[in-house]
Amino acid sequence: MDTARIAELLQPFVGSADDQRLTTNDLQNISTYIDLLLRWNARINLTAVREPEEIVTRHFGESLFAARHLFPAKTTWGQPEPALSEVGGAVQAEQSSAPTRVIDVGSGAGFPGLPIKIWAPSVDLTLIESNHKKSTFLREVARVLTLMNVNVFSGRALDYPASPAEVVTLRAVERFETTLPVATNLVAPGGRLALLISEPQLERARILSPKFKWTAVPVPLSAKRVLAVGTDELAPSRRAS
Repeated sequence: MDTARIAELLQPFVGSADDQRLTTNDLQNISTYIDLLLRWNARINLTAVREPEEIVTRHFGESLFAARHLFPAKTTWGQPEPALSEVGGAVQAEQSSAPTRVIDVGSGAGFPGLPIKIWAPSVDLTLIESNHKKSTFLREVARVLTLMNVNVFSGRALDYPASPAEVVTLRAVERFETTLPVATNLVAPGGRLALLISEPQLERARILSPKFKWTAVPVPLSAKRVLAVGTDELAPSRRAS
């Protein structure tokens, strides 16, 4: 897919043309990723979205919108983005340093984990995907795009054996109310849980994870989708006591 068209479609999600933060190489990686996705999707069901431009807006756009808010500070990209604001509430500016460890639960075709890696290449990314064919696809994308420090765990999030991460992401998973508590347990003390969900699910997220302080912002070009970020405010010293 033409990289200029990709940049145009992603503009509402990543910023204006005057503040474009994706490099030429990033856009080429996205184009290559789309080609891989379309080829593999003909053999295994990775996504119901099959039109390239819709893949850009619905999958990459939403994922990069999350990346832009989770990892706002990168010197080559210019000024950081403002922090998230409460849906229907007051805007509060806040900036934080980007974490280095990210776990993407139920990665499927790699969203939002792999676009986050393209946006913030220094993160150490783990993709959790129980479907073995999809896990193979994720490894192939990481190989073709030469993305470093990408680990694919081919199993259930409940069985993931490694240490928690500073950022855990979750998007479009089945059994949301069962998966969310598992995802919260993968968040390191003081870390963040980022959800790409429908606005009606936000209240359920608050109820199911009361130790997190939630903020949310609407996803561009969507009537009901939000990026919700919960911060684990339980200090490590309190948790250990």
